Amino acid sequence: MARPQSRYVCQSCGDAFLRWEGQCRSCSAWNSLVETLVQERPVSARAARRPGVTPATPQALRAVAQEELPRLPVGIGELDRVLGGGLVPGSLILVGGEPGIGKSTLLLQAAAGVAARVAGQGGHVLYATGEESAAQVHLRAARLGLLDGPAAYAVQVLAESEVSRIAEIARASRPDLLVVDSIQTATVDELDGPAGSVGQVRESALRLMELAKGDGIAVVLVGHVTKDGSLAGPKTLEHLVDAVLNLEGERYGALRILRATKNRFGSTEEVGVLEMREHGLAEVEDPARAFLVEHAGPAAGSVVAPTLEGSRPLLVEVQALVSPATYGTPLRRTTGVDAARLTLLVAVLGRRAGVGLSAHDVYVNVAGGLSVDEPALDLPIALALASSLRDRAIAPGTVAIGEVGLLGELRTVAGRERRLREAARLGFSRAIVPAGAGGPGSDGVGDGGARASRTEARPPDGLEVVEVRTLRDAVEAALGRGQPVETTGSRHP
Repeated sequence: MARPQSRYVCQSCGDAFLRWEGQCRSCSAWNSLVETLVQERPVSARAARRPGVTPATPQALRAVAQEELPRLPVGIGELDRVLGGGLVPGSLILVGGEPGIGKSTLLLQAAAGVAARVAGQGGHVLYATGEESAAQVHLRAARLGLLDGPAAYAVQVLAESEVSRIAEIARASRPDLLVVDSIQTATVDELDGPAGSVGQVRESALRLMELAKGDGIAVVLVGHVTKDGSLAGPKTLEHLVDAVLNLEGERYGALRILRATKNRFGSTEEVGVLEMREHGLAEVEDPARAFLVEHAGPAAGSVVAPTLEGSRPLLVEVQALVSPATYGTPLRRTTGVDAARLTLLVAVLGRRAGVGLSAHDVYVNVAGGLSVDEPALDLPIALALASSLRDRAIAPGTVAIGEVGLLGELRTVAGRERRLREAARLGFSRAIVPAGAGGPGSDGVGDGGARASRTEARPPDGLEVVEVRTLRDAVEAALGRGQPVETTGSRHP
């Protein structure tokens, strides 16, 4: 068989060239040439079928045999939760996150957890690192307290970045788990491009996928992210892997959120909550209250919102600050929420609720470093803005959930009863929610919301549920009745 050769293949038209060029001469696309290994095979070899391979035949969906997926728990409950119960042998998983967020720490702890389970059966974990030396990994393990347990001998460190060498050692030693830190430092000798280039990342991922699927070894890759927060490298990388996990949070904060944006072996709606401590990442005992901030007294511009991350309710504090604009166009700044959604809510507040913010700078933040992107946060954001503008605190023990429409109407959100039960468990006594199960007039009939409201489950014990239909009613329920706020920059009483 002919030796594979490196070619620069256009990602738009598929034409191949001997060297890189800025523009494809076939389709005139710019920056579309990617270094790729091309292996020419004779026609006879292409037509020949490997001996012993049975041709695939179609079969009924019901007749397809269901295979049991064995799971290998990693010993970190929150990580197992996001994975769907643990690692599946033969799976390829990509873990991404900002620099310094704790990716290597999490995976070294996961390697130690797997090693603790398989050490008694003669198994082990292979940790291949292209970013650090073996001595640096040893220092991290010592800091995490892993040198006194089974991981001290069952985790083998390989300081290597060449993928063929890593795969060769893995096939010879047959580890239960292979960790590659990171895919952006992995290289293939047949390619001339530098580590981290599109061609190198794609070819490295392909070879590691062949290792995982062909030999039944669970492989976990560490991935870097770009300035906009997306995973570095070609989008093909995310298509190749079985699961994509993102570790989020503020680098200098304690809490970390682990999300699955893709998972072929479980749900993508589950999240894990971890806390960075002296000896590594630890599970948070009560994630529902982890993002709440303690205040000495009632604070204007603060509203607690029960959010739903997968099947787990989390209570977060939405903070808003409104101040008169001093220069030209007023500022709109957000942390943890969608900036476009904030602009929409500012417009609806001014037009439908009499809370004018067009001449004010507006800042909105979700405390704790959590990013929330669900409609249920609309009403808490709007109430926090109104509270800050009027400098009037919302009564302690109050939560709010609901989606705000352009007409100022409120719509209910999924999982309302689950959110309210969690708020009642944590000691909250009052909840401002949209009226009815489907929102006012959601079925096209004027009293549709009232009919749906009568069928709602009874509220949790100890929680007063205040149902409102419009944003104006919600502001009055939270802050009391008052005159519409003018946009002159004066503080409203």
